[in-house]
Amino acid sequence: MGTHHHHRGPARAGSRLHRTAALAIVAPLALLTVVALVWLWPSPGAIGDGSASAPEIPGRVVAVEEQTCPDGTPADVERCGTVRVSVGTEDPVEVTAPLPGGLGAPEVEVDDDVVLIRNETPDGVAYAVVDHQRGTGLWFVGLAFVLALVAFGRWRGVASLAGLAATFAILALFVIPAILDGSPPLLVAVVGSAAVVLVVLYLTHGFGLTTTMALLGTLAALALTGALAWLSVAALHLTGVTDDLSASVGAGQGVDMRGLLLAGIVIGSLGVLDDVTVTQAATVAEISHADPSAGFTRLFRAGSRVGRAHVASVVNTIVLAYAGSSLPLLVLLVADNGSLTAVVPSQVVAQEIVRSSVATIGLIAAVPLTTALAAWAHRSRSVSG
Repeated sequence: MGTHHHHRGPARAGSRLHRTAALAIVAPLALLTVVALVWLWPSPGAIGDGSASAPEIPGRVVAVEEQTCPDGTPADVERCGTVRVSVGTEDPVEVTAPLPGGLGAPEVEVDDDVVLIRNETPDGVAYAVVDHQRGTGLWFVGLAFVLALVAFGRWRGVASLAGLAATFAILALFVIPAILDGSPPLLVAVVGSAAVVLVVLYLTHGFGLTTTMALLGTLAALALTGALAWLSVAALHLTGVTDDLSASVGAGQGVDMRGLLLAGIVIGSLGVLDDVTVTQAATVAEISHADPSAGFTRLFRAGSRVGRAHVASVVNTIVLAYAGSSLPLLVLLVADNGSLTAVVPSQVVAQEIVRSSVATIGLIAAVPLTTALAAWAHRSRSVSG
């Protein structure tokens, strides 16, 4: 009888604590997020129909006719000539386009599936091969990803896929259209990230005390990350415009590029944050189950030791991820300036330093925040027992 009561008491205390936290903190946050989503929801015409761009046409290469490049051809053009492409399935027709050449141009051969664009010119209709078709290959890559995840994670893998689908849905249906609709990008990113956290964490890890503590730690660290990002970008006078692509987005779409930089920092930090917070909350829970007599201090110290080891490896991951995404630009800058130290003060490099530094600070803050919340929650349960 006494042993039976010892096991049921902590469970009931943990359930009561979870209900209290869910109703007092998570429920208002979820309601506030829903209200913000409705307020910032983009208008139906936020994303264009693509009619302004040249239509893309799928086709298959039936012949490649190479010719000697004439004098005056740019040095980066390695192939000259024409390519004949079969367009259409029921009643195919052949069209002729220039053979793609130059740096980054698609290398086409007979039987390649390609994408063409059709342009109206004063001399008539002109076609150009702009890329390869990759739809089938991407489906195979995606299928391999799904099979590997489900085979290893089983039902947890299925839940992860559902969470991933929810994340893409929020980004595609809310975040990007709302930014294009003129809403402040940082506010949109914060609201969208909160929606991702609320949906994905519970969907992936279940509606439990451990998940709730991880969620609260993630939102607190995310708010700190957003505030630090805003202060850093303002103090260093970063504009968010560092290349032709960002300039085109700012000028052509009317997007606040400084806000878009802040939004990118917040959203980019989210994936690492929820990884760390879930790990910390689960670690404290396991320590509590292994030693039900452990108090807050013991749980916090043990969880923090695990968190320090986790952060040490994840920080390197963050820096390498940002460096890898900007590697071509860094190579160009160093080649033009002679050394990496010479280009560090430039806006391009300063922007990446701010990204990685702010994300790291938010990540470091997430460890003690989440560990303290989880230690308090599980310490309360142990004491009740």
